[in-house]
Amino acid sequence: MPPPLLLVDGDSMLFRAFFALPDSIEGTDGRPVNALLGMANLVLREGEAHSPRATVICFGQEAAHYRVELFSGYHADRPEVPEKLSQQFAAAPGFFRAFGWTVTASENLEADDLLGAYARREADAGGRALVMTGDRDLYQCAGERVSVLYVRTGREGAEVVDPTEVERRYGVPPALVPDFIALRGDPSDGIPGAKG
Repeated sequence: MPPPLLLVDGDSMLFRAFFALPDSIEGTDGRPVNALLGMANLVLREGEAHSPRATVICFGQEAAHYRVELFSGYHADRPEVPEKLSQQFAAAPGFFRAFGWTVTASENLEADDLLGAYARREADAGGRALVMTGDRDLYQCAGERVSVLYVRTGREGAEVVDPTEVERRYGVPPALVPDFIALRGDPSDGIPGAKG
């Protein structure tokens, strides 16, 4: 079987790395680099573990407009991005391209949307994809040819989540994860869930 395509949730990983490492870590020019350094190390570690044929880092909107139009509370309570992290988001595309990784971004979609689309396209073409994220929403992508590499703060190495593991955790197959989240709610996204 050919090597997998590694798809990385750039937004999720950069946030995680920023809060995992001290923001006093700076480059020689005095700019903060803790998130860039932390994320690069995470991606390099998973690349070494899984030997992907290529790595694609995906960035997107904080809250896609179409989701906010459907539900105005979506991402409404999220705190403002710290300035030191904002600077690193701006530097991220060039920084990660220097590793030879493909960087893709959208002004209209979230990184989740890009990751799901690329994973499906890879699976439909007969390949395998690994979706690296810290966002359990992406468990819905797990399938015969797609696994989720779930990164937890403070844990060494990502956890491989396949359809069997999704069903064990949630009691539903990956395709029903969006429905499960809608019913249960998701405070991090501002989704209240069903009452009762």
